Amino acid sequence: MTAEWYVLIEEDTRVTEYVDGNQLKLHRWMLTGTHHIEGDEAQAVAAAEDAALHYIPDTIARHAKPGDEPARHALLAQDGAWVVIVRQRHREARIRVTTARLMHSREEKEAPPKTLKESLRGALQAPPPLPKPWAPPGQA
Repeated sequence: MTAEWYVLIEEDTRVTEYVDGNQLKLHRWMLTGTHHIEGDEAQAVAAAEDAALHYIPDTIARHAKPGDEPARHALLAQDGAWVVIVRQRHREARIRVTTARLMHSREEKEAPPKTLKESLRGALQAPPPLPKPWAPPGQA
């Protein structure tokens, strides 16, 4: 497999919850973009920098007027990730832009459909246990 490079864009999303009369602002990073880059690692790094300098987060874009240019502070972390703070008027958003190399890919595979006999037997018996999502090697 040849190296395939991607630029990943995450946005810091905030949800306000009320617990026992107190307001909690909960933050989490959500992947909002996976962009395949034609080329090598250097081209992916250049594309990530371009995204860090020009990507407009949804929370800012939805309130922007034509010609608006938000304030932007782009920080390059030691691991190569960009953390960007974008401000416009009283709104602020944070994004994280990283490069990633595709290391493994597998297509979906569905089990064959059940026969009528298997369906009827399954209706009379308890359902089979669900497969475990993952266990470390040697601990299965």
